[in-house]
This record gives sequence, structure tokens and C-alpha cells, in this order.
Amino acid sequence: MNALSSSDRRMKSVKENSILSFNEAGRFGVDFVEFDVQVTRDDCPVIFHDNFILTQEEGGITEKRVTELTIAEFFSYGPQREAGKIGKTMLRKAKDGKVYNWTVEADDSLCTLQEAFHKVDPHLGFNIELKFDDNIVYREDELTHVLQVILGVVFECAKDRPIIFSSFQPDAAQLVRKLQNTYPVFFLTNGGNEIYSDVRRNSLDEAMKICVTSGLQGIVSEVRGIFRSPAMIQRIKEANLNLLTYGQLNNVTEAVYMQHLMGIDGVIVDLVEEITEAVSDFNKPVMDAEDGLLDSGSMKVTTRPKFSERELSFLLKLIPELIQH
Repeated sequence: MNALSSSDRRMKSVKENSILSFNEAGRFGVDFVEFDVQVTRDDCPVIFHDNFILTQEEGGITEKRVTELTIAEFFSYGPQREAGKIGKTMLRKAKDGKVYNWTVEADDSLCTLQEAFHKVDPHLGFNIELKFDDNIVYREDELTHVLQVILGVVFECAKDRPIIFSSFQPDAAQLVRKLQNTYPVFFLTNGGNEIYSDVRRNSLDEAMKICVTSGLQGIVSEVRGIFRSPAMIQRIKEANLNLLTYGQLNNVTEAVYMQHLMGIDGVIVDLVEEITEAVSDFNKPVMDAEDGLLDSGSMKVTTRPKFSERELSFLLKLIPELIQH
């Protein structure tokens, strides 16, 4: 994710949702890259997170809905592939309403889902988030059309690549499960951190209900939802569901380590290099300095803590209190 207002330069190092970013992430041994897919007005699945794309035109800021653009219009923004051609400047609106120039250290052009299949390391799995606007009520036929367009590209191009579908839109998650049974479908939830008019989106309990009744394979929760209700992990596991998390806390090594201990199946992160390095250390044997001779310098001593069951239980009880503040 590019956090343009952040003082952390790592959040502005590589253009998000780009071929460049996916292949860069793949260098660090991740299993999947997660990205957002929408469908243009002329039925081309493109990779882009925001509902609207902003630029500066004639002295003012204009914004256009991605799904109302043609593919040619979509490609007119940002870095261009043709030598000497200059694309429209890309801006981005933050949650607080401020608008920033979408400037990163390593930029890349916008891309389609089909291009990602052709240009990204074939061993790298895709977690395809089916992106819909929270503020729009979609008819079933509208959702079905969009999903069928996306599935057409996936079935044509995926070959042996691992694929997961995920969506915050409950009807879309259920529909994509009905439309195919080749790839697992995960329901995305904020885990109760925000309240929506659709009650199915408001808790881990509701997320579990959708998965169980619709035959979905797992839940992707905002990590604070899990930390606030750690007892849900066991319930989700007992329902034979996989559990992944996302959120800014997943860029903190200690938070990821706690999830490792709690039995979370995977984490979605922005700081790929740092977190994958930390995760690789989780699975190495821990050795105290007094346990072995280190004179040769050939043995690496990790500083990862060793928790007893009692200490882990205490930490799990403490975390919900910490998250509240």
C-alpha cells in the first residue's frame, strides 16, 4: 500500500497494485500477492484499489469512477508505456480528505489482470480482491456480469498459479463461490472496527455465518478484530475455515509473531522484506547464548522470546485491552 501522507519512505517506495510491486514482493519468498480488481465500462478487469481516480486538469482536480472509464481512458493516467508519451498526473485522496501527488520512488504503469498473469512470476499466488463500492447497492445481475468477466480472464490465464478470491461484498463472495468451485473464496471483514448498514459486514460472528452457510473457505479479518476477540480463532478453526489478517499492525513484527503463536494461517503486509525476514526467524530453533558455543561465529542467535502457555494466555488477555487505547 502507498501511504502518501506517511513519513515512512518505505510506504512510498514502489507503486502499489503494479506489476513491478508484485515481482518485487515475490523476491522475498511470499506465497501470494494481494491486489484489487475492478472492471472497466468496456469489460476489462483492471488492478486498482480506489473507486475513483484523480488528476489535475485545467487548474482543478477531477475524479472519475474507475468502473465508468474505458480501458483506454484508464491507461491514460500515470506512467505511459510508449516512449515520449506523458500520462495524466495521478493524485490520491487520503481518508482525511487531503489530496496528495501520487509520487513514489519506483513508479510503474497501470495494469490489467490479464497482464499480471502474463508478467508476474508464475509461482506466485494471487489473492484477487473483488472490489466493489461500499456505498452502492448492486443488483445480482450486475455482480454476476462483473464476476463472470473476471472469471473469464482467470480461467484463461491462471494455469497452475494458486488463486484465492476475496471480497468485502457479501453477495459477491457468495456469488463467486456459486459461479465456480475451482478456487477458494474468502470473506473479507473489518472485524467490527467499523459499522456498516449491511449487518453481515459488522463482526467476525457474521463473517463465520456467511462462510459456513455459503461454503466459503476462509475469513480475512482486520487484525485488530482478531486481537480484540482472540477466542474467535478457535471457533473459526473448529468451523474448518482458514484465517488470514490484514491491517497496519501487520507491519509490526511483534504483532505478526503473536499471530504466529495464536495459529493465524497468514498475514497480508506492506513491509514485505522486513516481515518475511522476521517470519523466517519464527521457524528457526531458538538458542540461548549459554546453550552453545558461539566462538566460530557460524551460529545465529535469535532474540525471539519463548513464551510459556501461561504467559501466552496472559498476553492474549492483555492484547484486547491494549487495542482499545
